[in-house]
Amino acid sequence: MSQPLQIFMEYRLKGDKVKEYEAHMKVTLLKKLEDYEASEIEWFEAADQEHLYVEMFKVPTMAHYESMKEKRRDADHPVFGKLNEFVDGGMKKVHCWAFVQKT
Repeated sequence: MSQPLQIFMEYRLKGDKVKEYEAHMKVTLLKKLEDYEASEIEWFEAADQEHLYVEMFKVPTMAHYESMKEKRRDADHPVFGKLNEFVDGGMKKVHCWAFVQKT
């Protein structure tokens, strides 16, 4: 079995949407990630760049990553699409990367 992938997602928010975004993340979005087999979910706000947020989590396969990336950038998705109104520049500005751990 292959090792899990570390996923890194990064985006900048519109300044007037921070509180609404944070509420959506806490109540809905972070919990929804588990439905897609995400684990070790972490969520960060940049200390040195205003309104910049990062999510990190693991998924079991590259297929999971590709599916997640597609859904997370879909403005019509019922949960993830809500970010479209929060992210400065919309969903096309949600940056996603997958990493394999090196030993």
